[in-house]
Order: sequence, then C-alpha cells, then structure tokens
Amino acid sequence: MRRPVLLNAAQSTAAGIAALFLGAWCPLHAQRADSTGNSIAHAPSVAVALLGAQIDLIGQRLGPFHSTYQGPNSLDARGDAQVSQAYGAYAGGRVGTRFSAYFDVEMVRGAGISHVVGLGGPTNGDVIRQGTADLGQGPYVARAFLRYVIPLRGTRFDTTGRAPDQMPGFVPTRRVEIVAGRFAASDIFDLNRYANSTRSQFMDWGLFQNTAWDFAADTRGYTNGVVVAWVMTTWALRAGSFQMPIKANGNEFDSDIARARGDNLELTVSPGNHLLTLRLLGYINHARMGRYGEALLEGQRNHMPPSIAADDHPGQAKYGFGLNLEQQLADSGETGAFLRAGWSDGATESFAFAEVDHHLSGGVQVSGRHWSRNADCIAVAFLVSGLGTLHREYLAEGGTGFLLGDGRLDYSVEEIAEAYYRVQIGQYVQLSPDVQLIRNPGYNRDRGPAAVESLRLNFRY
Repeated sequence: MRRPVLLNAAQSTAAGIAALFLGAWCPLHAQRADSTGNSIAHAPSVAVALLGAQIDLIGQRLGPFHSTYQGPNSLDARGDAQVSQAYGAYAGGRVGTRFSAYFDVEMVRGAGISHVVGLGGPTNGDVIRQGTADLGQGPYVARAFLRYVIPLRGTRFDTTGRAPDQMPGFVPTRRVEIVAGRFAASDIFDLNRYANSTRSQFMDWGLFQNTAWDFAADTRGYTNGVVVAWVMTTWALRAGSFQMPIKANGNEFDSDIARARGDNLELTVSPGNHLLTLRLLGYINHARMGRYGEALLEGQRNHMPPSIAADDHPGQAKYGFGLNLEQQLADSGETGAFLRAGWSDGATESFAFAEVDHHLSGGVQVSGRHWSRNADCIAVAFLVSGLGTLHREYLAEGGTGFLLGDGRLDYSVEEIAEAYYRVQIGQYVQLSPDVQLIRNPGYNRDRGPAAVESLRLNFRY
C-alpha cells in the first residue's frame, strides 16, 4: 500500500525532533528581554525540556432510562459504568529564538459508556470511538511537530511559561507563525478559555469543541498538516490544511491530497482590553464520503436500509461554519462565559468527529475566589445539537453512522446540560465531580431522558 505523503512527512518530523533532543549540547541561541518585555539581547543557548506529564482518570455511570427499542448504535438503555485512563508526557525543544519542536506520547486505556455511541455529544472526551479494538491500548505518538515564528516589525515580546506544547521564553506579540507535522487541528482552531479541555473543564464532546466542525482527524483525533498564522495584538488569521482518513472514523490517512484534505480558515478578534474574544471559523473537507440523499435513493431501489458507506465517492465535499465567543467577567478572567454556534451542510456524511450538523452551546465558569477557594471553580453549560433533513431521514430509514443508528427515529434535537465542580488539591491534583443530563439521546424522542454521573481525578506536572 502506498504510504501517505504527509504521514511520511510527520515521521520525518519526529526523526528531526529526536535528533534535536540528542543534539541538545550544541551551542545555539536564546533571547532575553527587559522589564517592559522588549527584546534587548541574544545569547548562545539551546533549550530542551520535559514540558509536562499528566494522568487523567474518569469514572462514569449511565443510569437506566426509558427506551421503546434499541438499534446497533443506540445508547445502552440498561445503563453502563466505565472507567477511562489517559496518560501523557510532553517534551519540547527550542533552537534560537524562532524555531521550536514538540513531541508528545500518550496512552488511553479503559472505555467509554455504551462504547461511545448513541449520542451526538458523547460524554467523555478522553475515550475514542467504537470500532477501534485494532488500535490497542498501548502508548502512541500523539504529536510530533515543528513551529517557526517570524517576528514582525515593531513587535513587543510577552513572556510565556512552561506548558505542554509551549516552551518557556518570549513570544512576539506580532508575528507570522508556521506549524507543521502531526498534531490535532483542535490544538489551534476553535479554542476557548472556558470550554476547551475534557481533562480540566467540561467532559462532553459538544462542550469542549464545536461538534458541527467535522475536523480532519484519525480515530484518536490527530492528523498531519500545516498551519500558517498571521498574529497581531488585537486579531489573528489562521489557515490550515490537514489529511483526512480513508474512511469515516478511520485510522489510516488518504494519500490523495488533491481529493482528501480538510481546509480551515479562522479569524480571531480580541479588541481593546481583550476581555472579549470572538472567533469565526470556516471549513471545507474533501474525502471519500457518501451523501445521505443518494444513500436513501439506493436503499429505496434495493428495498434495504440505506448505507452511507456504500455510497462513498472520492473527492466529495462537506463544508460548515462556526462562531466561538468567550467573555471575561471578573476575577482576572477566572470568572467568565462562553458561547459556540456551528453549522455544517448536513447532506454529506459525518466523517471524522461527531454526527452533528447544527450546534449551539453556552455556559458560565465561576472562580472559587468568591468562597475563599481561589484555585477551585464551578461551571455549568447547555448544549443543543441537531441534524439536517437528509441526515435525519437517513437514520429514520434504518441507516447507521459511526456514532448513531437506533434502527428508526422519532426526531428531535438532542439537549445536554453539564455541571462540574473542580477542586484543586495542592499544586498537582484536581478532583472534579460532574453530572450530565441528556434529553432525546441520539436525537430520538422515543429514548431518554438519561443521566451520567462522573468523577474525574487529574494529576498534572
């Protein structure tokens, strides 16, 4: 089988990163700044560091709920209980003041409730989707990428601390930034201060991401690609192109880049005092996808349930848009609110992330400063997900996707509410009880409501 072009590039990137770490003794360059953050000097140096490590344990219990029937991809109405374990180690290196490289290894074990099917918004972002037994539960390379920064004329420099995929040092406030290699498209696009991480914030897929954004990814959520960003003090424009999998929810990438890629463009605006940040996202995916209308016609001709996989054709296009808003309210931004809205065409197969065509979510985070627990927080959010007309007709006729398929469908929007309290224990440990209430699971009025109770224990360095 011919190896994907960008996959070979990612492997070369990983080899280059390893060579960088092995060559850490070579004299290269670092940067110093004065008290105002302006660059004032350059001195020979190299920097290689362990940027962080993490263990995330999530236990979830789905209670039994009303259901008049079950299908191949239904949320289990009998209830379920599962524990997931996620481990990660994150390393980075910097050469001079402009070039850095990152290498992350992760391992995810355990399972999600109901094999992570039956919902537009699955309840645990740490676990991967159904049909991934062949991937195993051993360690894997999550990210291996390079970053190159070009300061623009008249820029100032901000200090950055150590964090996963971020070397400590100085970053120009006005810059061109190029990122290439293996990483997640969601590492760069659709970010939000209050709803961005299943390991410290909301656990539901639709509350840490815009689920109508069917972003290019393999089964674990990573891809190979390139992003170019033009970053200014009050706005930024980012463009990225990524490999798509060969099949829906697949772990092998399509090497036909001309007809299989995900293109993304995002404008970020944060005017004035930066209390408000607005992101506008557009995407178009090209892949070997099916179209729901054609699958329905073929099923009717053959007197069989429709099959979207049987209708796959190379070079099909799926497009959509997203709006992402974060608003700082108090406590130096530790209290704030967020809103996301998303739309995709609904006529082309859901392929890489979730089975959602229309997305609306919003919520609030409140800092524990108000009850003398400065590092704690409490948060609540609501999510409404919907399907396009052809997508819902496909499911109603007995069709299945990689997440949905009850055999039939009495359609309504899926509604999820989630709340958590995050307790900071010392410097490195967080404990978060969480509850999710689900109405019309899988967009089906004949099922639910359902409730999921969770407890998350996170160790991070």
